[in-house]
Amino acid sequence: MSKIERRDEYTHKGLRKQLAEHLKTKGITSEKVLDAIRNVPRHFFLDPIFDKIAYEDRAFPIGEGQTISQPYTVAYQTQLLDINPFDKVLEIGTGSAYQSCVLAELGAQVFTIERQKKLYDAQKTGFPFLKKYPSIKFFYGDGFLGLPTYAPFDKVIITAAAPFIPPKLVEQMKVGGKMVIPVNEGEHQRMLRLTKLEDGSLQEEKFEQFSFVPMLEGKNQ
Repeated sequence: MSKIERRDEYTHKGLRKQLAEHLKTKGITSEKVLDAIRNVPRHFFLDPIFDKIAYEDRAFPIGEGQTISQPYTVAYQTQLLDINPFDKVLEIGTGSAYQSCVLAELGAQVFTIERQKKLYDAQKTGFPFLKKYPSIKFFYGDGFLGLPTYAPFDKVIITAAAPFIPPKLVEQMKVGGKMVIPVNEGEHQRMLRLTKLEDGSLQEEKFEQFSFVPMLEGKNQ
């Protein structure tokens, strides 16, 4: 990822408008989510060699065996979260920070955890665009453990394929809070939205299948 200040040209803005229209055809109905997609320059989060194809609806490699999710996946998870201004959101898997910025664009206070040290350092040591979103707080750690010091959270989003629903993350949700998580079903993952009830149990809603990189325990130097 380039730490040099990138330019956002009219061409890029036009491509984002086209991308938003494409996402509408795939079932993204939230105008505030579509506006966030239009406003966040995805090409900033990719190597400059991808500049001309950054707005294609597909994932791209970002190093350390990780990817920036395709825009449809980002919009889909964001729409399920139903972000309100000032929501405290715990994000597991910072990656490129594109999803973090989409959430912040919607007014969320984002607490994001990355287990890959090189990706974490890339965000902490000079990606200029991130200065636009001081509401994003970056942490290097194990996503399965969450951030108990900053809990409870209104929303939780997991951007990797979870082998199970992490109990510590459920503990850190507010009553009435929501978690959007892709859970393994063989080669693919089922997107779930979980709502925490007053007795601590979870109301589960099932949605489409996706394909994510695996969610792993611990930290990677």
